[in-house]
Amino acid sequence: MHVTDSAISLNVADVEASAAWAREHLGFTTAMEADGFCSLAHPHAGFHLIYLRTGLGSFKPASAAGSADGLLVVLTVDDVDAEQDRLVGEGVEVVTPLETEPWGERYFQMTDPNGVVFQLVQWVEAPDPQYAG
Repeated sequence: MHVTDSAISLNVADVEASAAWAREHLGFTTAMEADGFCSLAHPHAGFHLIYLRTGLGSFKPASAAGSADGLLVVLTVDDVDAEQDRLVGEGVEVVTPLETEPWGERYFQMTDPNGVVFQLVQWVEAPDPQYAG
């Protein structure tokens, strides 16, 4: 299989609210949009972030037309501490403050206006020696 692009598609009640949040706080730009649809790109994300309005009649399969739930959109960054400080300063709601897992994953989580959870991650030295390479 030769993959030429990638995307994650999330169903939300208010497409424009989530798209505006991702543009303002995460640096995404609009690649394409229409009624109930917005595709966002980021020069370093490696995927398009697509928002679709829940209940959109053209959505298939109908069994997956509900709201995005139970998932995390994860972005790896160079300085997760600085990113949390910046985003808190911008008024972003942090739902899980900075934590460092024993295997070296330092992260925090925030939500967009539709409740989609975004996690920013930085890989650091594993604080627990049993997880060190």
